[in-house]
Amino acid sequence: MTIRTVRPDRGQHFHPRMHCLKKVVVEMQDPKTGVKGSEQKLNVTTIPHVIAGNDIITWITNKMKVTQEEAGVFGTMLVAYGYVYPLQNHKKLVMCNDGSLYRFQVRRCCSALPVEAIYLTKRNIRKKGMLEAYEQAHYNHLNEWLNHKWDFIVMQATEQYKAGKDRQKPDRVVLDCQERAYWIVNRPPRRTHSALDCGPERLINPNAEQVTGDCRVYRLVKYITTYKNHDPFLAPCLPSNPWQTDHDAYWTLNMRRVEVPTKMRVERWSFSLFELLTDLRGRDDFKIFLKKEFSGENLAFWEAAEELKWGASSSMSAKAETIFKTFLAPGAPRWINIDGRTMGLTVKGLDHPHRYVLEAAQTHVFMLMKKDTFFRYLKSPTYKDIQKKALNPEAHNFSPAQLEQNAQNRNPGIDPIILWQQDEEEKAKAAAASAPVDVKAMMSKIDRKK
Repeated sequence: MTIRTVRPDRGQHFHPRMHCLKKVVVEMQDPKTGVKGSEQKLNVTTIPHVIAGNDIITWITNKMKVTQEEAGVFGTMLVAYGYVYPLQNHKKLVMCNDGSLYRFQVRRCCSALPVEAIYLTKRNIRKKGMLEAYEQAHYNHLNEWLNHKWDFIVMQATEQYKAGKDRQKPDRVVLDCQERAYWIVNRPPRRTHSALDCGPERLINPNAEQVTGDCRVYRLVKYITTYKNHDPFLAPCLPSNPWQTDHDAYWTLNMRRVEVPTKMRVERWSFSLFELLTDLRGRDDFKIFLKKEFSGENLAFWEAAEELKWGASSSMSAKAETIFKTFLAPGAPRWINIDGRTMGLTVKGLDHPHRYVLEAAQTHVFMLMKKDTFFRYLKSPTYKDIQKKALNPEAHNFSPAQLEQNAQNRNPGIDPIILWQQDEEEKAKAAAASAPVDVKAMMSKIDRKK
């Protein structure tokens, strides 16, 4: 069973599978049919309502009709997600198939920063400043972050510590184990694994200082999941791998500006604006959409900035002047809407142009397209039409004789210089088509012909 969510007591919308997990925990606590709890001695303290690990695994085995190993995995999941907590070793979040002692987590804590600060301050008082290294680092961070209300936090922690001392010893032990188990699940030490790394609260938490490492893991998993069907090592080339079969159908279907692209290629455009603009065929389709919306100046400026960044040094000054007159000057024909600070820095930098003089303005324009135009494009008829027209080639298996024939009929590839020249010709045609028409010059040419 794979559960990708957080505990339901956090006020989050959770996956139906987590609801099933919660129902199992409720059944386990049923007085008649659940796991039988009893009083157990922990050191010299008698703790009520304690359950043994082997009793939990036996109950899961009988209830779910699974093996001992599968029941152990499910039990570990209950501990890792914080439904059950160990009394003896709170750092070891696993279900042991022995006489290890556990209790059901009945306390509903809140993982807000002030509550966490109160807990760490209380532990700091109890331990007389001898916190563990990761707790001390986090305690210092919270002290700096919540300095404006730290007196209130210390007061609350002191009151809770005094109230805890008035409790009976079994209650103090149970409360301490509950709190430590809760926070080791929800705020694990850095560079350690937690079951909640896959949960939305751990990954979309605005207080992300504690979960940056978990976010990196999540992003890596998300990237692999997204791109696994587009990785040539993990997915086959369709219709065939040209390096193995000497058949160039794959190259033909994936040419830079092919008229009808493949479904895999169109799907990749939806991953991010960067993927869309990197693919020249996708960029052409995006231009069609922007032209219909009369908002093509942002993409035109982004392309001009890319050309300045990667173009020849000899023409840099001329290109910078053209970009200024076209996009940035007051009353420019394709003026772009960027904030005043970025505009000022960009215009000032154009006095002494270099390759990255438009970096700030280009990034600003890219983010505008990413947050607004890109998502409207994915919902537009333009993208949906290309999705319908896209080709879905089937796998083609060649016999040994056909492979030999393909090797004999192998054609030399197109020289990259020729491809570059074709791109330059297309750019020149596009620039000529989009350039403003000088009516006087056209009339003078006509008069000369007469």
